[in-house]
Amino acid sequence: MFKKLPSVFLFLSFFWFTHAASAQKEANIWYFGERAGLDFNSGKATPLNNSMLSTMEGCATISDAEGNLLFYTNGVSVWNREHKLMPNGNRLMGHRSSTQSAVIVPRPLNPNIYYIFTADLQSQLYGLRYSEVDMRLQKGSGDIAKKNNFLVSPVSEKLTAVKHSNNTDYWVITHKWGTNGFYAFQVTAAGVSRQPVVSNVGTVHKGKNKEAIGAMKASPDGKKLALALWRDSNLFEVFDFNNATGKVSNPLAFEHYDEAYGIEFSPDGTKLYGTTNGIGNVAPQIWQFNLLGSRQAIEESATLIAVSKADKIGSLQLGPDGKIYLAKEKEKTLGVINNPNTPGLGCNYVDEGQMLSDEGHSELGLPNFVQSYFFNIRYSHLR
Repeated sequence: MFKKLPSVFLFLSFFWFTHAASAQKEANIWYFGERAGLDFNSGKATPLNNSMLSTMEGCATISDAEGNLLFYTNGVSVWNREHKLMPNGNRLMGHRSSTQSAVIVPRPLNPNIYYIFTADLQSQLYGLRYSEVDMRLQKGSGDIAKKNNFLVSPVSEKLTAVKHSNNTDYWVITHKWGTNGFYAFQVTAAGVSRQPVVSNVGTVHKGKNKEAIGAMKASPDGKKLALALWRDSNLFEVFDFNNATGKVSNPLAFEHYDEAYGIEFSPDGTKLYGTTNGIGNVAPQIWQFNLLGSRQAIEESATLIAVSKADKIGSLQLGPDGKIYLAKEKEKTLGVINNPNTPGLGCNYVDEGQMLSDEGHSELGLPNFVQSYFFNIRYSHLR
């Protein structure tokens, strides 16, 4: 007779199967840097050589649920799936040198409408705005139907998005400059709410405009939020995020990381990674923080994962394959954290872990996505 499988195993297997069966591929195509790109549709990252995008830092790409490219942007211009500039796809109010110049969010329950949220350079007056892409225009190639709708100004160069707890709506989150205020805007089937949920918590973002530099990310499960504050603050900060209410709480800072810039969560949300650009005689660094345990344990968990050979490094971005990729300025390769759920050096960072095509190279940015697209990969160990 066959022994009965433990009920927990059956539940987890069913949980993984149902989630894997509905897995989406909106983040399977990446365009970034100087005409660089990657395609994850085969299950591993494959270099692309067809990008028209040029950006020093921020960018965003979106595909459909089957992994077919829809459009991409550097926060200023928008290219369609045929790599042609959308007729109305120029003069968006992001910036090629904003850390997270754009993020693309679908309108819930409407497969034809997408919103491009843009964040301006270094707390300048354009602030956070959004433009509407209608995929029914231009014979299905899409175009901008409404452009540069104002939300809040000034903001730092931080912009992330994650699903609401109802699994239908989205939160788009930025940080108001000159304050300690997080602004979370809800995106529903009715559109973008103009009334943000404001949370005044953590470090005040202030000083010279360049101090607005640095990234912000939500964890894939929508329970945490983290950011990097570049010089002169030089810190990483992590918070709890309530994806039902949009409220941010419980700040914890990791200080004295010169030119803190990139930030990313592991797929299971238990590890936080941060990069330092590289300043003076200090080489660029990749750090890991373990978010499990007591507050003191978390504060003391900092581990130097690697020192990059690149002159300057930038963004971190979780991929559909469960690895975290690192942008290296003017390099033909990306760094790769191969096992980001694993504590310490076991995460297996490789500085030249991903080749790019001959036609492109990395700069400081990688595409910004709705972080919930990477939630399902945390269960890949059950395969």
